[in-house]
Amino acid sequence: MPVAASAIYFLNLRGDVLINRLYRDDVGGNMVDAFRLHIMQTKELGTCPVRQISGCSFFYMRISNVYIVIVVSSNANVACAFKFVVEAVNLFKSYFGGAFDEDAIRNNFVLIYELLDEVMDFGYPQNLSPEILKLYITQEGVRSPFSSKPTDKPVPNATLQVTGAVGWRREGLAYKKNEVFLDIVESVNLLMSSKGSVLRCDVTGKILMKCFLSGMPDLKLGLNDKIGLEKESEIKSRPTKSGKTIELDDVTFHQCVNLTRFNSEKTVSFVPPDGEFELMKYRITEGVNLPFRVLPTIKELGRTRMEVNVKVKSVFGAKMFALGVVVKVPVPKQTAKTSVQVTSGHAKYNASLDCLMWKIRKFPGQTEATLSAEVELISTIAEKKSWTRPPIQMEFQVPMFTASGLRVRFLKVWEKSGYNTVEWVKYITKAGSYEIRC
Repeated sequence: MPVAASAIYFLNLRGDVLINRLYRDDVGGNMVDAFRLHIMQTKELGTCPVRQISGCSFFYMRISNVYIVIVVSSNANVACAFKFVVEAVNLFKSYFGGAFDEDAIRNNFVLIYELLDEVMDFGYPQNLSPEILKLYITQEGVRSPFSSKPTDKPVPNATLQVTGAVGWRREGLAYKKNEVFLDIVESVNLLMSSKGSVLRCDVTGKILMKCFLSGMPDLKLGLNDKIGLEKESEIKSRPTKSGKTIELDDVTFHQCVNLTRFNSEKTVSFVPPDGEFELMKYRITEGVNLPFRVLPTIKELGRTRMEVNVKVKSVFGAKMFALGVVVKVPVPKQTAKTSVQVTSGHAKYNASLDCLMWKIRKFPGQTEATLSAEVELISTIAEKKSWTRPPIQMEFQVPMFTASGLRVRFLKVWEKSGYNTVEWVKYITKAGSYEIRC
């Protein structure tokens, strides 16, 4: 179900209209007054971004100091509406040099009106790609319509770029050095109980690419995955030269990926956009390789003393290392004094966060580091409440390591001119919500 928006309004924080665009005449003219009266003045902006007033639905979102409001008079896809707002804001930022606020709107309202006419037709979203829209909607032409500067020559095949099969890439690109940069970035999430059992563990990852290639190349990417599409008999009969096979869940591809070829060849084939883009996103819930193991021990020695011991082991390869490791060990609020010793890095008591902040700049693989601390607490006459121990939290980055085990088997580039390319592949694993109960 599409958006089918009746109108779009851009309002500042006072409720003044900056931009309004009516796509359908099935709503009255007092929609802005209704939004001010029933939503802004009742201070319910943060409760729910969707409201129904007088037979119309209001979808609104705050970006910087601007509210973007979509009004629909019939049943519509709310997720599609908010996706349109996010993509439209990214489009405006690409034209405004990265800024989107009230001043940017006032300085570029002519350009915004022209863009709104192109990105939505009769209330239905159309093309929101900055690369394509910039082919025939130029910033200079909109900002200076009466300038004596001659207009730019028309871009060939502009219509083909919008309606063709490769609308995300224009023809005629040329680079002196043809390079492809591929980054696999993963965030590992962990919740471990005080007894050492894993309560929750998953990995969210994305493949980021930056392409500087001439012409119209065709790329093929092979991964050691099965993405849940092959039959079990096919998986068992397939040779395992590439090592461990990874099963990915919730895979989302960029629009450039040829899904037909993916289903038949089990490889990711695509004609890439120019520059930087996100090729795919995925999630893994089984077979996660945890980069660190944390073994905490906290002993309460009477009412005013505690002993804290934390051992951190790196499980990844000995030739690898982690950067920016931070371990936050919680302590009670009534902590008065701490004495901390560590075998690596440095640690100190952070009163604002009620924790011992342990920082290690570089943590080699297959090693361990320990923290030992004595904590003195403030003695109170009132009855002491039992301390609910918050979990230990970790932050880290491990280059050239993937918690999922995902690896690039090959990355091939074909182009009719036959030029040589340079491919760069990088892996990095970061901490998402990495918590260990103690």
